[in-house]
Amino acid sequence: MCRLYGFRSSYPRKIECELIRAENSLLAQSLKDEHGNSHPDGWGLAIHDGARPHVVRQARAASESMAFRWVSAQVHSRTVLAHVRRATFGDPRPENTHPFSHDRWLFAHNGTLGAFPVLRERMLAATSEIQRRGILGQTDSEHVFHFLLARAELQPERPLLDAVREGVTDLVEWSRRDAPEAEIGLNILLTDGQESVGVRYGRSLWYTARDRVHPCEVCGGALHVEGVPPADYHAIVVASEPITRSESWESFAEGAIFRIDPGARLHVEAL
Repeated sequence: MCRLYGFRSSYPRKIECELIRAENSLLAQSLKDEHGNSHPDGWGLAIHDGARPHVVRQARAASESMAFRWVSAQVHSRTVLAHVRRATFGDPRPENTHPFSHDRWLFAHNGTLGAFPVLRERMLAATSEIQRRGILGQTDSEHVFHFLLARAELQPERPLLDAVREGVTDLVEWSRRDAPEAEIGLNILLTDGQESVGVRYGRSLWYTARDRVHPCEVCGGALHVEGVPPADYHAIVVASEPITRSESWESFAEGAIFRIDPGARLHVEAL
């Protein structure tokens, strides 16, 4: 079990308050989530500048890392993924820490593919050689990442959402058949900096939509977005748990797949 955070907006914004200062910030969740669990096995923070991703990761608790606070304070971006880890498959090491990156892609996962020891070879067989070479760690999450990228590469003209839907559906079906007692937790976020695709499966996942520029939901002060016509600003925040108390958060339906388009508009469908 882990906690994840995803942010996409039409204009760059600072997100320090949500990661550090909010009552239920990602930092707070790293200490204790809604189930009382801590997430001490690593943290990662990634931004995408539209051309390539930039990732910082440490295999230590966010609550014990000054780097997490410092990096969070510097971020000013349209696309952000952040993650705190509670390890299942793979030791606490940097290469096993989310978010993962490959070429222009970023990926984070919350949950456990319990059948991974049974499915690993089948997943690798369905993953292209170039994507297999990109796997550097031991986690189920990184294997899922490259498995999905391989699906997307098969038909580059196909919508990313369709490739992810097909890949996740196969993983669920294989797991149910080959390891029916194994848990399936596949909350994922995948982005190339232009569009983002995600899935809620087996874990809680929430979102809030922001339209128009307004004061920070946490500190109530600085807008954190500068020089933007208020009506032109749109943002979607996705998180394992609601981050802020003053906003309206909606739960994705179990089995939902969604797309955040380049204009930061959310589109949700059934998996």
